[in-house]
Amino acid sequence: MPYYRRLGQIPKKRHIAHRTQPGFRQEGIFYEEVLTRAGFSRAYTILYHRRPPTRVREVAAAGRCAVERVAEAVLRHHHLRTGHLPRQGDPISGRVPLLTNDDVTLWRCRPALPQTEWFRNAAADEILFVHQGQGVLQSTLGLLPFRDCDYIVIPRGLLWRLEVAHPASLDLLVIESRGLVDFPVRYRNADGQFKLGAPFCERDVHGPEALLDHGDAGAEQATTVLIKDGERLTRYTLADDPCDVVGWDGYVYPFTFNAEDFEPITGTVHQPPPVHQTFEGEGFVVCTFAPRLLDTHPEAIKVPYAHSNVESDEVLYYVRGRFSSRRGIEEGSITLHPHGIPHGPHPGTIAASRDLHRTDELAVMVDTFRPLFLTPQALQYDDPQYPYSWLD
Repeated sequence: MPYYRRLGQIPKKRHIAHRTQPGFRQEGIFYEEVLTRAGFSRAYTILYHRRPPTRVREVAAAGRCAVERVAEAVLRHHHLRTGHLPRQGDPISGRVPLLTNDDVTLWRCRPALPQTEWFRNAAADEILFVHQGQGVLQSTLGLLPFRDCDYIVIPRGLLWRLEVAHPASLDLLVIESRGLVDFPVRYRNADGQFKLGAPFCERDVHGPEALLDHGDAGAEQATTVLIKDGERLTRYTLADDPCDVVGWDGYVYPFTFNAEDFEPITGTVHQPPPVHQTFEGEGFVVCTFAPRLLDTHPEAIKVPYAHSNVESDEVLYYVRGRFSSRRGIEEGSITLHPHGIPHGPHPGTIAASRDLHRTDELAVMVDTFRPLFLTPQALQYDDPQYPYSWLD
């Protein structure tokens, strides 16, 4: 997770009384809540509420959101054309699952409606890649503005919702991770700071800017929250406003990192995908293919070499620009190049790239270490001719 951050009022020491008068029911304190990672073994943040965050008026079942897996008869490449996916639902109910395994599920979401209900993913971290859209992520930790090409990283257990001026302009790729999402360990020095050679630094990571607290008068406000833990959905009605937080500090909070702030590492010849790595989770990595200079050796082949993805499945989400190694790709396309069968530049792209000096392509790659499964929804957008697209 990112570096230490604090907002609002906090006491001098943790776990001591944070005094206020008169306080809820004359108790004279703000109420501590600890948000942790990996039980109590990893990073944490301590929040201070006006009222106990445990007061619940109603608990009700809200259905299930099972992600089905297709048992494919053959191993092959896929091209999912999701750029014009029909808009539906809100930023939670409008999600369409496309690819999944036990570690990660990839969803596309092009909502038609605003998100009116608070949401908490109790069992997974989420990365929302904002293909298009501007707005604010509201959470118990405050207001976090976001814009086009932001990754919004949301730790599990946090209560949040998206506020956007024009919901029908929002276009998201959602990466739901069973394990913790973090920056690559190799980018950090022994002091926890990003190394000078890392492709980004702390200044590129943005946390909540202001709190949502409305004072004592606004704290008494029944609030419904949709909680997802795996497939199960539960709707809680809280007795009070969960955003009645007067202050917090710690290392666990939602943050944004913009793909345009990724500083590409290039060479005289083609560099392998790990130089583009941005995040890592249990069983997968996320890479950013940002606009960059192409290889400078006079004999360099400026598009990727063919490779077989041994022990990994490669997913590319195409955001914008001209993809020098591909034909037939459009914005919002998703390609899946699974383990064990080679893929590489399409015919003609090697020659076409010889005189190019830079590429304006922007893409998000998710490499998984266990095989991915398509969902029935993904098959609706699959191009069955894609495996044959390397024939001239």
